Amino acid sequence: MKSKSEIRKTAKETRKTLPIADISKKIVEKIKQSDVYKNAKNIMIFYPLKYEIDLLALTDDSSKNFYLPRVNGEMLDVCPYKKGDSLSKSSLKVLEPTTDAIDKNILDLVLCPALTADKRGYRLGYGGGYYDRFLKGLPSSNAIVIEKELIVDTLPIDEYDEKCNLIFSA
Repeated sequence: MKSKSEIRKTAKETRKTLPIADISKKIVEKIKQSDVYKNAKNIMIFYPLKYEIDLLALTDDSSKNFYLPRVNGEMLDVCPYKKGDSLSKSSLKVLEPTTDAIDKNILDLVLCPALTADKRGYRLGYGGGYYDRFLKGLPSSNAIVIEKELIVDTLPIDEYDEKCNLIFSA
C-alpha cells in the first residue's frame, strides 16, 4: 500500500483535472436533499482552497446556522459564519472567520474536506490532523465531502484517524 504522502500527492494531481465547480454544485444539491442536512440546524462547513469542493452555496439557506473552522494552535475553533462576513488568511493560507468561537458541541453536522477518502469513511487531509482531533468525541453527525474520483477502497490508517459517518460525493 502506498504511503499517506504518496496518496496525497496523487490526489492533489488528480483533483487539478476535475471540474470542481460542477462537482461542487452536484454535491451541494445532494447535501440539501439528505435527511442529515434537513434535520440539522447548526452546520460546520469549510472555506474551500483552490481545487476543493465549494460548499458556500449552502449558506444561502437562511433556516440554518453555518460555522467555519479556525485554527487555534493544534485545534479547530468553531466560528459563526454568514455570507459576506469578514475573513482573514491564516498562517496555513486558509480564509478563516474573524467572529468569536463557540462551543463545538452545538453542531449537528460537520462537513469535512478531504484529499481522498475510503469507502469505510476514513479521510486523508493535508496531514495536520486538525479534523481528526476535532471530530474525536464529537456527538454530531459528520460527513466527508469528496469527488467520487478520489474515493478508494482502503486508506492506510493509524490510531489518530477518526472515521466519518457519511460521504457526500459526485
